[in-house]
Order: sequence, then C-alpha cells, then structure tokens
Amino acid sequence: MPAARPLVVSLGLALATTLVAGTADAAKKKRGSSPAKSTTSSACSDYYASVNKAWMDANPADPASGETSVLGQLNALARQQQIDLLNAAMQSPQTANQKLLGDFWASGLDEASVEANGANPIAPLLKRIDGIRRDRDIAPAIAALHQVGIPVAFDFAADIDLSDPNRYIGYFTQGGLGLHDPAFYTRTDADARALMARYADYVRKILTLAGTKPEKLEADAGAVVAIETAIAQASRPQQAMQDPRSNYALVEIGGLKKQYPHLQLADFLAAQGVKDTRVSLANTQLFAQLDSMVDAYKPDAWKAYLRYQVGAAMAPYLSKAWRDVDFDFRGRVLRGELAPRSRQQLVLDAINQAGGPILASEYVAKYLPLATRARAEAVADAVRDAMSSAIDGNTWMSAEAKTEAKAKLAKLKIEIGAPAHDPAFDVKPLGRGNFGDDMLIASTWRHTVEMRRIGLNDGQRRWDVLPQQPSVGYDPMKNHLVVTAAALQAPILDMTADPREHYGAFGALIGHELTHAFDAKGHLVDASFAIRDWWTPADTAAWNARTAQIVEQFNGYRYPELTSNVNGSMTATENLADVAGLELAWNALATTQGGTLTSTEKQKFFDGWAKLWPQHMTAEGAARLAASDQHAPGVWRTNGPLANLPAFGESFKCKAGGSMQLPESKQTKVWR
Repeated sequence: MPAARPLVVSLGLALATTLVAGTADAAKKKRGSSPAKSTTSSACSDYYASVNKAWMDANPADPASGETSVLGQLNALARQQQIDLLNAAMQSPQTANQKLLGDFWASGLDEASVEANGANPIAPLLKRIDGIRRDRDIAPAIAALHQVGIPVAFDFAADIDLSDPNRYIGYFTQGGLGLHDPAFYTRTDADARALMARYADYVRKILTLAGTKPEKLEADAGAVVAIETAIAQASRPQQAMQDPRSNYALVEIGGLKKQYPHLQLADFLAAQGVKDTRVSLANTQLFAQLDSMVDAYKPDAWKAYLRYQVGAAMAPYLSKAWRDVDFDFRGRVLRGELAPRSRQQLVLDAINQAGGPILASEYVAKYLPLATRARAEAVADAVRDAMSSAIDGNTWMSAEAKTEAKAKLAKLKIEIGAPAHDPAFDVKPLGRGNFGDDMLIASTWRHTVEMRRIGLNDGQRRWDVLPQQPSVGYDPMKNHLVVTAAALQAPILDMTADPREHYGAFGALIGHELTHAFDAKGHLVDASFAIRDWWTPADTAAWNARTAQIVEQFNGYRYPELTSNVNGSMTATENLADVAGLELAWNALATTQGGTLTSTEKQKFFDGWAKLWPQHMTAEGAARLAASDQHAPGVWRTNGPLANLPAFGESFKCKAGGSMQLPESKQTKVWR
C-alpha cells in the first residue's frame, strides 16, 4: 500500500521505545550474573524483582508468542481501545468520520461478503492492466496503480528535503520487488535459492487466483520473476541505503522526459497530483534499467508482473483462498508466524494502514485528556531543560561539540499526543459489504494525502507513527521527538501514580530519546540537518570509552531463560541511552522539586523506571529476542542502568560493589 518514507527506510534511525527487546549473542560466552529468582528480593540485590513481583507472579509467558511484557500489554490495550471506537462507530456513528470508520470496520468483519466478493474488488485494476497493448501503455498503468496506493516497478513518496528540512519533496526510490532484499534475487547460496523457489511457487498461486490460465501460468510466473530480478540487479544493496544521501539527488522534472522517455515520469507525477518543479532521483542506474525494460520486455510480461503485484498487495483483504496463500508465504515463511492474525486484528491493521489518520482523530478525542497531555508536556520540558544544563556542564565534549549540541537542542521539537494538524478527511464515502473496495478507496485517499505534501513548507507536520500506537521516538532527520497519545498511559505515564514516578518512567524515556540526538548516530546530523560528523576525535574517543564500559557491564549479565549472556556490543547504544535518560530525568526531578525530595519520594522515581520493564519469556521467545533486538531484556534494562547511578544507591542505601551499585570507577557516566 502507500510507500514508506524513503529517508526512514534508508536511515533505519527512527527509534521507538514501545517494544521491550534485547539482543544477545548465542556464541560462546562466560557465565554471567543471572536475575534473582527469590520471591523476597530486596532493592539492593534485584530491584527489578522487588518492584515487579506481583506482576511477574500474575503474568506468565505467552506460549504462542514466547513473551509477555507490560509494554506488550499496553500495545494490547491500545488495540482494544481502537476496537472499542470502531465498534461504537459501526453501531451508532455520530459524525461523518465515525460513519467512514464504522462502514470500513463493518465491511472488514463481514466475512460472508468478503467470501462472496472473491477477487471482484481488484477486477477493475486487472481490467486496466489487461488493456495494455503496446509499450507506451505500460507507464500509464504503473502510474494508475501508484494512484491507488499500490507502488509497482519503483517507489515514489514524500519526505523532507535534505537541503531544506521544513519542505517536502518527492523521492523516486527503488522498489517494485516482492521480496524485501534485492540480494535474494542474485544470491547463489542454497538458502537463497530455496527461498526463491518458494517465492516462485507463491507467484504462481497469486497469478492463478488472479485468473491466469493454466497454459500461460509458467510463462507468466517466469516473466514476473525475470522482471523483478532485473530490477533487483540494478537496485542498491540494503547496506548502501543506510546513508540517507544515497536516496537524495535533486533533478528538474522537465528533464525526466528526455532521460527516461519510456517511463513517462513527468506524466507519472502529473497523475499523482505533483505540481513541484524538482524531485529527488538518486539511483539513475535503476531508472535507466527500468526505462529500457519497458521496451525490452513484451507487454504480456509486464501485464503478468502488474497483475501479480496487484494480487499480492490486495491478497490479505480478499477471500480466504487469497488470504491463505498470502499467509503461507508472507506470514509463515517471511515473518515466521505460526498462525494468521485474527479477523479483528487483520481489519484493524488494514484500517490503520489505509485510513489511520481518521482513526487517530477519534482516538485522541476519546483517550487523551487535556490534563494528561499537560503533565506530559511539563515533564518533557523539564527533561529538556536538564539536557541543556547537562551539555553546559559536560566534561567529555569539546567546546565545538557543545556549541553544536546546544544549537541542535534549541531546534529540536517535541510533539506530544498527536500532530498539530490533521489532513483533510476528504475520503470518498465507503459502503458496507465490500471490504476490498473500501480498502482501495481509503488507500487512494492516503496516497493522495502524501502527494499533497510535496512542495509544501510543512516539514514538521507529518508523523511517521499513528497516535493510536504506543511510541516514544526520535527522528534524526527531522530532529523531532514524538510521543503518541497511546503512550500516555500506564506504565509510561500513569496519572494515578505518584508524580515522581512520572519522571522515572516517562521522563527517563524522554531523556533516552533526547540522548539519541547526540550519540554515536546523532552526531552525524548537525543542527542545520546537514549530514556531517560534528564531533572531534577526542569526543569520539570519549564516547567510545563509555561504550566499552557499558559493553563490559552488560556482557556479564545472563540472558533470562538462556545459557548465553546479553550481547553488550549489540545493546550498547540503547543501554547508554537508558543510563543517560535516567541521569537527565533524575536531574529534572531534583530541579523541579527544589532539592527537597524525601527518601520515599526518591524511591518512587526509581519505581517508575522498574515498572516499565517487567517481562516473562519462554526459552524460544528469549532466543528470538536475543537474536534480533537491540535492547537488553527487561530485568537488565531495569537493573543495569540503575547500578550506574549513585542516586539509586543513596536512596536505598545499597553498598558500592553490590549487584545494584557498581563501584564508582566502574560506573558509566553520560550526562553527569
């Protein structure tokens, strides 16, 4: 459906803290500290267990997913809140937006109608593709599919202009593949070949469902794979896309017709409603290849490719035969899922994908009280002030780095709850009884909304996460920290809890994300949004020394349910940000309280932190998280950072050198 932001895809830098995850190395490691299993753990031996005992006793690991966590429960709560809103909109809509949502929801839940409709929702698109007769018909068909939110051949999306981050431009980038990594198409190892064989089988099944005749099936499936392979061969490796500049090269739209005559890119842009004079097109090799392919491959080959792309994109929203084929490959093989999503979850995901901003407006109105938003803003402002003071008093940053950091912090924007502006909700009316049609209508609207951004000076308006999805995250390319409405609930911001807990939980997460603006990745983007390293060699050395120290600390922790230890190197960036976030939040609390905190009030701050991370895992779940995630597991995400804070030891009278208070020489300091 609508293409992702090209700069987010290339950078891989937008960081969210909603998911508790860790990364561990299954390789050989020495035995390390294990989380205590005593039911009477004290604060100075295992603070995580002492705070979270009741939760741990009541919440065993989910055998299906392999994990249960308090933040997972927050995600589940947010999903249920959305479902409640949709049910109310379906049963008794009070506004035009509620009617749109209610009709969309009702259509999705009406499985009998979905079955009866079969492939009818995509019939007009397939007919449009079947109308291709000559080479010159191919490019308009590509443009028509992009218009409904099905990007084929390449991706085209709106994102900020790297030369002017307050402005959106259009980005032509690589895409058009059924597999996410171009390398799969060209690798010759056994695993890749096996995956490609399964993929070819999936292509055949989708084409069969889309009406390809048996006598044409092998030829058409071969054409699909051949076209995608040719695209992949001209695509850049995923690693090369990590630099956002790899997607950035401004070109005049007027010159595209001469350079890529067969792709008809000027006409493509007009079809998308783009009225700007320049776009970004960095991979000229790819687009030259695509342009030649329009002429080199027969129209029938392109028709097969486009029919397949439509079928694959829409398969989750069609009848069971389509959904089964989709899950067997994309769910089971690519994502490792054991069972398909429930019907409710599938429809909710579809609504968020195609019409998420409409649901967001209803969610914020229902679930974000003004008092909660005001409290979040007050805590965030206090932590931001603490960040400013920390930069001033920093002992490891050079004067040049401090100057740049202060300039970057001054421009950093924190948005809480929801974007300042909603898009125009000018969606065509949706009807009940045809979920696939509704999906295409909503997807067309969402694509149109994105295209309208191009050329506008509103670079701060769009969020890349929906307010109804719990997230606290920093976007380095916008220097923008976003807190969603759904995140402003327990345990992140529990309005029924002691106010000191707000700083230990929400405040520490804000400090964590602020730190990412100035860490090993953050120092590669300056206050003017230029991609450059603004640290001196001495700054880098000082940061690396802190990294080495935190790596050593976390390497010594046993991963729960496993015989291996936490991978301190893989989790270092997040572990440092956790330490830094707690330092900043603690200073913010002390400043706002005027230094008059009682021992009990101090302890409440640390309770807020510990309550973020309770987690149970099965051995299988732990192995999966250890192999894929960049955060330490909950027990060490709680105890590890706290062991570096003298304030924790003083609050609970823990002895230096114990499990919850490292010796001063071993403590990692970021902002103190």
